[in-house]
Amino acid sequence: MISGIDAVAFDIDGTLYPNSALYRRMIPFFLTNVRFMLAFGEVRREIRRWQEAHPGEAHEDFFTWQASLMAGRLGGPVEAMKTTIRERIYEGWQPVFAKVRPFPHIHACFTAFRDAGLKLGILSDFLPSQKGSVWGVAPLCDVVMGSEETGALKPSPVPFLALADALGVSPDRMLYVGNSVSSDVQGASAVGMKTACVVHPLALTAGYRIPGADISFSSYRKLTRNVLK
Repeated sequence: MISGIDAVAFDIDGTLYPNSALYRRMIPFFLTNVRFMLAFGEVRREIRRWQEAHPGEAHEDFFTWQASLMAGRLGGPVEAMKTTIRERIYEGWQPVFAKVRPFPHIHACFTAFRDAGLKLGILSDFLPSQKGSVWGVAPLCDVVMGSEETGALKPSPVPFLALADALGVSPDRMLYVGNSVSSDVQGASAVGMKTACVVHPLALTAGYRIPGADISFSSYRKLTRNVLK
């Protein structure tokens, strides 16, 4: 087993399933909600800019803050916007995710880690409940949380430290698995976690490795071997 870890935690989007599998199914939604989604993207970027200017800080009611920023762009009452975001995104995307297939062997990977005595967690920038049982791996986890519930988005240290605290494991005894260099690798590394990052198989074959990541992998069978070897 890779030395010095007691827990492994995973991002979801782009990590447990290929982003392309979601994007092509989301085309009808984006075409009918262009203005809304452009505003939502701007708000998420504004939130991250605020976090960069206020490192380690969080908003106690993240969802109301997010809704207030959206209402500032699109108009209308904050509470109504909060409901709209919930209905269109957090709940509205659930049927789409039900049709998305995950990467192969994720369930076997989670099971192998659990059988090896490692604690398991999920930390995603969107609420994991949006993905139901997360293709059957959520029930295998000790902790499942969305960063929004902690008051801050990745790469803020707030959600990573909240995850470690919930697992009862020191951050430097954890491996965090993601697909984003800025949000996952840099965010987790900043609090002392080891990191693993998904890489396209062709890029990995060509010798590319993710800068700053302890492990670069292209399949969950390979990740399992790399961690448990």
